[in-house]
Amino acid sequence: MKSLIVNENYEIEEIEIMLPAYTEKQALVKTICCGICNGTDAKLIHGSFKGFSKEKYPLMLGHEGVGEVIEVGEKVKGLKKGDKVLLPFVDEDETRYKGLNSGWGAYSEYAVVNDLEAYTEGTAPECAYAQSVLPEWIDPVDACMIVTLREVLSSIHRFEIKKGCSVVVFGCGPVGLTFISFLKLLYAEMVIAVDIADSKLTEARSKGADIIINSREESVVDIVKKAYPSGVDFVLDAVGMKDIINQGMELIKDAGKICCYGIAAKSSAEIDWTKAPYNWQLQFQQFPSKVEEGACTEQILDWIKEKKIVLKEYISDYFPFTEYRKAFEKLEKREIAKKGIIVY
Repeated sequence: MKSLIVNENYEIEEIEIMLPAYTEKQALVKTICCGICNGTDAKLIHGSFKGFSKEKYPLMLGHEGVGEVIEVGEKVKGLKKGDKVLLPFVDEDETRYKGLNSGWGAYSEYAVVNDLEAYTEGTAPECAYAQSVLPEWIDPVDACMIVTLREVLSSIHRFEIKKGCSVVVFGCGPVGLTFISFLKLLYAEMVIAVDIADSKLTEARSKGADIIINSREESVVDIVKKAYPSGVDFVLDAVGMKDIINQGMELIKDAGKICCYGIAAKSSAEIDWTKAPYNWQLQFQQFPSKVEEGACTEQILDWIKEKKIVLKEYISDYFPFTEYRKAFEKLEKREIAKKGIIVY
């Protein structure tokens, strides 16, 4: 099969490798599509993803996949041929892929999913809890967006953002827009969106943002403090920029929280809390729990069915697999406005 890897020189490369092996409790899937992740994929390509040292390269890339089951193991109960499943992966395999590590490997033509029902309680790998079968009524290509949607919803729960709160969201890319939409669906009293692009802020307004701020042209502090003189409950970094932590200090109320989502390019920062209230919290959500992510699937599907979420509104680009270089060039140039999807 063909697989996209990041080689030792941090370059995208297409190679041919053996199909992955699967156990009696797993299924083999043919990849339908894989979403391009502005965070994880970009950082792996640049060698800046936490936990992936130089020694981990070359590695197979991709983690937002959807695949169709084509073969099942002998003990599989909950999967059948033809099922469309989220989050297929290709794991490291010294026999098949000597010297090749895995950055989840979903940009491969074939991959593997686990059947949660085939495992006794407490023995399934964590990813099995989020390798969910999709309903027949949903477009499997657009459905790869559900991976991001579930990660965001599970993070909102982890941040303990609740009804009636006020939130400033920095960043109106695909992740930021998802946070804004979900915060309004979950009845946040006020969502203030901050970005440097008017087009993204317009989109944020359409997703329910009550106030939009272009931080290149307006003072975030002045506008937020006018609406909330004592500060807001939460500041949420949906970009992964460490400077937002210090910006947020001046915006939160006493005992307020700064929430950082995703892996930042650098894992250190100098924190200055001279302008913060006496009591404040800082919380990082760098890697979603697959158990918590899987638990969000039903809510996401309900919102899609009720048309409270329209998947295509979060997607801007589709690329055939043969145009993967074009796709990643556009990612590098920040020319993918929302979610880009590679289709097989």
